Amino acid sequence: MPLGTPGFSGSGSSAMTFPARLRRDETGGVVAELVLLTPLLILVLLFVVALGRLAGARIDVDGAAAQAARAASIARDPTTAIAMAQQTAAAALGSDNVTCAQLSVSTDTAQFTPGGLVAVTVTCTVSLSDLTGLRLPASESISSRFVEVVDTYRSAT
Repeated sequence: MPLGTPGFSGSGSSAMTFPARLRRDETGGVVAELVLLTPLLILVLLFVVALGRLAGARIDVDGAAAQAARAASIARDPTTAIAMAQQTAAAALGSDNVTCAQLSVSTDTAQFTPGGLVAVTVTCTVSLSDLTGLRLPASESISSRFVEVVDTYRSAT
């Protein structure tokens, strides 16, 4: 090669060309990017887990409230309706493997007559304290209310 050729230093084959120097300067760049982005990716993953936990709990609490309201609507008296709503909501959440830090079932039997209404409100407190690193509250209360018509053709005792 003539001396005027770019990348030729005239010292033989051990000379490094310009593109080779650029490639050598980028070594370790991927590792540095990975080290910087890993904590951010972990926080995003924890946030997605928290959202998934809350969404799943919302669906399960809605289902439990609907089941509890239906169970209360077929009861024969208001006292039995309250007990059946409590038992059904706890069983529904238990079968869905939802662990509530605090479970509250409120049954409104003010219009408990054939053809009347019964309303059940289920409130479940979901724990988020195990998702460290995010500035989320330690727990979140999820509440759902369903209203059912009391069976018209049932016999009251």
